[in-house]
Amino acid sequence: MKQLIDFIPLIVFFVLFKLYDIYVATGALIVASALQIVITYFWYKKVEKMQVITFILVAVFGGMTIFLHDDNFIKWKVTIVYLVFAIGLTASHLMGKSAIKGMLGKELHLPDDVWSKINWAWVFFFVACAGINVYIAFRLPLDVWVDFKVFGLLIATLVYTLLTGVYIYTRLPKDEDKHQ
Repeated sequence: MKQLIDFIPLIVFFVLFKLYDIYVATGALIVASALQIVITYFWYKKVEKMQVITFILVAVFGGMTIFLHDDNFIKWKVTIVYLVFAIGLTASHLMGKSAIKGMLGKELHLPDDVWSKINWAWVFFFVACAGINVYIAFRLPLDVWVDFKVFGLLIATLVYTLLTGVYIYTRLPKDEDKHQ
């Protein structure tokens, strides 16, 4: 259910962009993101830091998009969110507290070098997404960017998550290792 709540602002943005324009869609994205946080807190009594950071960036860059009537700001928001993720993963890893290991390490027991590879792979992924977003946002038509933002980045993230899962599976201790 939580994953569905996470997609609501994206769906609202996409539908209203197709029906109206980037400014209506951006305003709705800000409202939907705020409601997402309220609903998440109401149901789970907790809101993740990245959700709050993303909302703040949506509110600031979306607000500037609407106020200045310039869609470049909402385009930059995507890049900045991905760079914040990359910086966060890098910083947590360098401080010896890998965020990815912190999220998954309770359920999965892997050597530290495997966690390190996963962490750096996700840093690379987020930096690549940020770079690709800049290219598409500022070199291609707005419709192409919106489709990329909604579908391209979503599909890329799902595929990368699946590939990470396969990598983790290949690195999990085998049953015979546990019994020795």
